[in-house]
Amino acid sequence: MISKKAMDVFTEMHPDAQPSLTTWYSVAKHARWNNLVDIRKDFPHADPVGRRTVFNISGNKYRMVTRINYRSQRVYVLAIMKHDQYSKEKWK
Repeated sequence: MISKKAMDVFTEMHPDAQPSLTTWYSVAKHARWNNLVDIRKDFPHADPVGRRTVFNISGNKYRMVTRINYRSQRVYVLAIMKHDQYSKEKWK
């Protein structure tokens, strides 16, 4: 299960992100990730940041911060932001 509300809200403000987020959602919805190695088979540039996993969206124009519970196979989308906002690290 993936929390999708943050993606819907973000694409309303940034419609150019919709194709990438739709693709990410489609892949993640069917994935059975047990660790970062599994994630990187689908998304090679996913990065661990503490207990979160960060994905590049739209060719690294945007960043999506998630919390993944491997046991329950749930993905929580915590934030999606422009790359420059992500770099300021206020989301941490």
